[in-house]
Amino acid sequence: MSEKENTNEVKELTAEERAIRNDLLDRIEHTINKIRPYIQADGGDVQLIDYEDGVVTVSMLGACAGCMAIDTTLNEGIQALLMDEIPEVKSVRMLQASPFGYF
Repeated sequence: MSEKENTNEVKELTAEERAIRNDLLDRIEHTINKIRPYIQADGGDVQLIDYEDGVVTVSMLGACAGCMAIDTTLNEGIQALLMDEIPEVKSVRMLQASPFGYF
């Protein structure tokens, strides 16, 4: 196998790295849960998809999928709260929203 082909392999995490990642994901989910009721009150929801290299990926569901305020909710709500409470978070990005509740 060439060196270039090896770049597509996924690095196996050690038990300690997995524990640290799981703790971080738990803290992110806990923080998202603080803002979730406000999003749900408007008929939407937010789902944590992943975290990698300082970037949290979320999916906006329900009414959020077509809402004109989605950028404000993402940037001034979710991202601001996560960056304020979790120093490892540098930004939040959104997967393409789906009006059907999945991506």
